[in-house]
Amino acid sequence: MRKNIVAGNWKMNTTVPEGVELAKAVVAKSTEVPADVKLIIATPYTHLCPVAEVVKGSAVSLSAENCADKEKGAYTGEVAANMLVSAGCEYTILGHSERRQYYGETDAKLVEKTRLALANGLKVILCVGENLEEREAGKHFDVCKTQTESVLYQFTAEDMKNIVIAYEPVWAIGTGKTATAEQAEEIHAFIRKVVADKFGAGVADDMTILYGGSCKPSNAKELFAQPDIDGGLIGGAALKADDFIQIALSF
Repeated sequence: MRKNIVAGNWKMNTTVPEGVELAKAVVAKSTEVPADVKLIIATPYTHLCPVAEVVKGSAVSLSAENCADKEKGAYTGEVAANMLVSAGCEYTILGHSERRQYYGETDAKLVEKTRLALANGLKVILCVGENLEEREAGKHFDVCKTQTESVLYQFTAEDMKNIVIAYEPVWAIGTGKTATAEQAEEIHAFIRKVVADKFGAGVADDMTILYGGSCKPSNAKELFAQPDIDGGLIGGAALKADDFIQIALSF
């Protein structure tokens, strides 16, 4: 069965004390959220250990925002999958558009990151999506197909049980623009078909696909009502516990 998930990506925001207080507020309010909605918060690396203590025993799961493509060794500044697990992570976000755009992450590198994350017991939230130029050129289907196939087709149907896809219309992130519910549903359904073409309808039907483009309390209900949208990867609105929980109550 596919899960409804609301995941908060804090990005490079909050100090450690601020992050701990935000996590405490999310945990306190998480009791309002139905049990069939999974809550995840993805924090900066510096926050993982103290926030892991905050969410322990609650309905909130912890995620990293990234993961290294190497197992261990002389890779200064990188953080390996087994380190994330030891810090209390259950998930990691991979392939976020900001990582692709600003740090040159390729699909080939994401295959290695995904492989190591899964091998160490992490679940993966894999991001795919087109930028404004690609959308306006009518290439959004091609971009999402290529990004999905290039990474996921290297894995097995069994691996898919531990992978969530987040569709990010890059042109809607941090711009205040949002894809219409119809635009979002169209591409979510298309991505699900790309998964089905490789792994079969059963695997595709069970896969959680999140919307990740300026999702907020005011538009979450309309987005989540779409048949192929199973929740959201939330950016700015995840930095306010009330907004984050309100989004989680929008199913």
